[in-house]
Amino acid sequence: MLHDLHDLPPLLTVDEAAALLRTTKKAIYVMAARWRLPGIIKLGRRVLIRRDDLLDWLDQNRRAPSLKESQR
Repeated sequence: MLHDLHDLPPLLTVDEAAALLRTTKKAIYVMAARWRLPGIIKLGRRVLIRRDDLLDWLDQNRRAPSLKESQR
C-alpha cells in the first residue's frame, strides 16, 4: 500500500484508478466512456488517467457537509 498518493505513476492504469477510488474496473471504464473522470487519455483501446488531474478532482469534489449536518 502506498503511503503517499504522489508515489503513484503519473499515468494511472484502470486497475490503479479503480483501487484509488475503491471501485471496480468496469466502473472506471464506464466513467471514462462518459468523460466523467478528469485526465482521461485514450490510446486505441487503452485507457490511462493522469494522476494529478484525478487527485485534484478528488480534492475539489470532497463532500461538503449539508446544512443539516453543519447545524448539529
